[in-house]
Amino acid sequence: MVRFRKPSIYKSPEELRAMVRPGLLTAQALDAVRASIRPGVTTAELDAVAEQTIRDGGGIPNFQLVPGYRHTLCVSVNDEIVHGIPGDRVLQPGDIVSVDAGAEVDGWNGDSAFTVVLPGGDAHRAAARQRLSDTTERALWHGIAALATAKHLHDVGAAVEDAIEETGDWGIVEDFTGHGIGRSMHEDPPVYNHRVRGGGPAVKPGLVVAIEPMVTAGTIDSSTDADEWTVRTLDGSDAAHWEHSVAVHADGIWVTTAADGGAAGLAPLGVTPVPIP
Repeated sequence: MVRFRKPSIYKSPEELRAMVRPGLLTAQALDAVRASIRPGVTTAELDAVAEQTIRDGGGIPNFQLVPGYRHTLCVSVNDEIVHGIPGDRVLQPGDIVSVDAGAEVDGWNGDSAFTVVLPGGDAHRAAARQRLSDTTERALWHGIAALATAKHLHDVGAAVEDAIEETGDWGIVEDFTGHGIGRSMHEDPPVYNHRVRGGGPAVKPGLVVAIEPMVTAGTIDSSTDADEWTVRTLDGSDAAHWEHSVAVHADGIWVTTAADGGAAGLAPLGVTPVPIP
């Protein structure tokens, strides 16, 4: 009998170092999208910007490696939670837009997402959408900060849930989670955005995970469009999505998809990221 060994969820120091470059390239692609996103731009145009940035940087858009998906980004607008397909949709003033991207370099992956509220439109609605985005981003950084001291991975989900509930009555999406990341964009273990039973895997050097809270202004119930990708809220409420890839190493944590390793986002929480040696 041949026994197949399941790959470890923990990377070696050399493998952690290899994950820095795809993380930075993912960040650069999203920075390029941030500089281009505005009312009047199509989601396909944003997709082209991200793809050009990744390929110019020597990487491959890893979303294009997912069977059946041929785009660099997922661009989810207003009531779309995740997996919005870029196309001829023209962004409007006041839209809340979540942009998700990833790059593969030398067989290693990065994955990150941000949400932005476009200027203009109804001021009251825009303010509500900004609170939703801010709540989701805040929860992301609380989850990342928890990883710095957590003994087990499920502590991250508890921190994310607490951060969201502290700011109001929001919906925490449970059907989609964060994940491990490495040779593949999506690997074990799942990273929940809410409390679950048990502790989960040990948080120790070599663990690399993508933490990605998805929060709605209403229900967490969702449906998938006929395109078989776009996921939206059943009640039409707005959604936001923030994500970073984070590595745990012997000296601390490092956000691989942030140019500063997450220093700015973690400073208010008393955590100082340490570069991967």
